[in-house]
Amino acid sequence: MLVVAIVYGPVSSWRLGRSLGVDPICQRGKICSFDCIYCWLGPTTAKSVERRIFVTEDQVARALRRAIKRVNADVVTFSGTGEPTLAQNLGALIETAREISGLPVAVLTNSSLKSRKDVREDLVKADVVKGKLDVFNDQLLRMINRPHQSLSFQKIVEGLKKFRAGFRGKFQLEVMFVPENMGFSREIAEIVRSVGPDEVQINTPLRPSPTRPLTPQELERVQKDFEGMNLRSVYLAAKPRVGMTVGKGKMRRLKRSD
Repeated sequence: MLVVAIVYGPVSSWRLGRSLGVDPICQRGKICSFDCIYCWLGPTTAKSVERRIFVTEDQVARALRRAIKRVNADVVTFSGTGEPTLAQNLGALIETAREISGLPVAVLTNSSLKSRKDVREDLVKADVVKGKLDVFNDQLLRMINRPHQSLSFQKIVEGLKKFRAGFRGKFQLEVMFVPENMGFSREIAEIVRSVGPDEVQINTPLRPSPTRPLTPQELERVQKDFEGMNLRSVYLAAKPRVGMTVGKGKMRRLKRSD
């Protein structure tokens, strides 16, 4: 039987340091608004844009109280078996995590639902939000991210800009480069520049993935189009060491990532 842990880690994150993960979806299959071609969690089991409650504040509080006594972490990060903003109670979960842990709270999101006011109101409660943008038009969106049919590139970018304007925490924007979009780095960089994140993260899938990662040389060429931005690249970033972890071994098929 596959058991999914609500709290896991900490994991060594090149973005955030020692990251104690909270999975607000916590299902046996991936529930997401995207079905990205490079996702290390495998195919999306249920593609959805419907927000609902998957785990309660009490469940997260109990799991965090147990975990925080056993591990050292720098941040609590909402990520896991799907898109975190699909959790209807995400705002309350963020507040619960901060109260229990005393740590900054980060959310890793694919940016697809930021056009929704209720999603933005939940996300502004976090200290760090890492969104993503891998494309520059609808055609590439449907090739790379394979979104829910109700989503569009224009709606996603509008949501990113609205969120950026109202967020007072640290806003990071990741671009995941694979062979299918590396030839459009200049066009993607123009869109990223218009959003204006605090930090741009240039990434490529280094965990097991259906798509090959770019080589360091390929990624270095891509980075040149992002010059002038506050940039961090996965091949150049240091990762901290972590000690004891919780939730270890409870997800063998679905592996979480930061």
